[in-house]
Amino acid sequence: MTSYPASASSQVSQDPQIWDSLKQAIAASSGFQRWQIEHPVDDQLQEFSLDHWVRRYLRETLETLAY
Repeated sequence: MTSYPASASSQVSQDPQIWDSLKQAIAASSGFQRWQIEHPVDDQLQEFSLDHWVRRYLRETLETLAY
């Protein structure tokens, strides 16, 4: 397993191009698309950005893996 220095994770959050690329790749993944189908969105929540949904997907996925 590869480990990355703490500075690498802070660099990602500071570089919008890196986060944008990751976000787009995650949004195109079959796992994210399946998650969206399993988590239908009502009209009030549709206004949230892709950034919000990708972060929520990642958080829920990591919480599941933590079990």
